[in-house]
Amino acid sequence: MAQAFSHPRYGPLPDVLPIFPLAGVLLLPRGSLPLNIFEERYLAMINDALKTDHRMIGMIQPTGADDADTAAAPDRTGPTVYPLGCAGRIVGFQEQGDGRFLITLHGVCRFNIEEELDMVHGYRQVRPGFALFELDMDEDYIRGEVDRDSLFAALGTYFKTNNIDPNWKSIEAMGDRMLVTSLAMGCPFNPSEKQALLEADALPDRADVLTALLKMADATRSDDSTRH
Repeated sequence: MAQAFSHPRYGPLPDVLPIFPLAGVLLLPRGSLPLNIFEERYLAMINDALKTDHRMIGMIQPTGADDADTAAAPDRTGPTVYPLGCAGRIVGFQEQGDGRFLITLHGVCRFNIEEELDMVHGYRQVRPGFALFELDMDEDYIRGEVDRDSLFAALGTYFKTNNIDPNWKSIEAMGDRMLVTSLAMGCPFNPSEKQALLEADALPDRADVLTALLKMADATRSDDSTRH
């Protein structure tokens, strides 16, 4: 039996977790992710999750797909997914008149897929392994310093290249964790780049990956502009 882990606020983490494969959408520990749920199977998934004590689902990305669940799949389970995702707790829920759900997920802890289980009501579920990521739940865990100067320099160039006029005062006022998590989740990187951000271990490592991706995006856009 897998070792049980417990979140200091939410209690025991689930030993069975429904997963939502969604390309290019990133959830990080302590991040906040709004989602518009409209497919029948995922409406069922949210309904089922809300009946549990943990109220968690797992966000995970498909490999090599632009659209997670419309991509062709070799078997009934759907597209092949990365082995690492992030469990999120449903902390906000609104039912719309047209049958949709608007939910907000709070990132809790990353997980490895130890085993994929039988589908329930059309959605996939796995046995998650949290052992390698227990420190995700430690509010004080950072391990090292974030290189804010390099990150801000790359961010400034990225904003300028993409004609974005940011609220620098608000950005600069953010703490390291909120800054890196918000940018990593919000910037329009491709799925493999989002996955690299998820797989970065400590916060400074994630900040370094983010800085590199911002520079790469700027260089690519500059090259495209030069060709035209």
